Amino acid sequence: MIKIDMNSPEFLSRMEKTITFTDKVCESRGWVYNPQEEVNEGVQMGLARNKIMYNKLFCPCFMVEEVEGKPQSVDNRTCPCKPAIEKEIPETGACHCGIFCTPEFAAAKKIELGMEEIVHTHSRGLTKDECNQLVNQAELDGDELQALMEARELGMVNFTLVDVREHMEWQMGHIKGADKLVPTSSFYQAIEEAKLNKDENIILYCHVGSRSAHVARILPSMGYSKIGNLTHGIVSYGGEINR
Repeated sequence: MIKIDMNSPEFLSRMEKTITFTDKVCESRGWVYNPQEEVNEGVQMGLARNKIMYNKLFCPCFMVEEVEGKPQSVDNRTCPCKPAIEKEIPETGACHCGIFCTPEFAAAKKIELGMEEIVHTHSRGLTKDECNQLVNQAELDGDELQALMEARELGMVNFTLVDVREHMEWQMGHIKGADKLVPTSSFYQAIEEAKLNKDENIILYCHVGSRSAHVARILPSMGYSKIGNLTHGIVSYGGEINR
């Protein structure tokens, strides 16, 4: 497992340069940052990490694989990536990683976040049958995972929650109750060391759902039969985070 010291002079220097870089990207393209500061910080730290590890500003929300002896981002995502520039931001108002937004998207997001804080009071209680149905879904949203985490504490359902981000991201903050860390940068070694039961329910998560979705496509070919994915990642999860 590759570990980077977030307090090392090398990382702090690279982080400073990365923030300057993302500032310039926003300024040059008329974009603004996401109103959720933790999204921006997570992406900036991921970019800094990838620059140190691969000497490339690979988008941190996408898995990096070795192709012909060289690291390559899935979908060739290097920040600011072509899909974000040409499709995602023009069509949806934000890039996939969520850091870069149009001013209109950011303003609407601020209103949405304020409304959620006020009205998000519905009960997440589940019956045992509902738990068993939900835990077998291929895709879960933040509320559904939170409900399952609460149900697991009550002994109503069993599953293993696996974080596929990097060790540094885990240190920054991970879902309380997450069972395993399997970083995609050392995936095959880490998955072997995790010693997961191939017949149990496994739920994966990452930052915004891309790396975990990629891992969810790989695991069935390795014999894992019950895989779920937190569709929009840890940023969509409203439960408790260990920091």
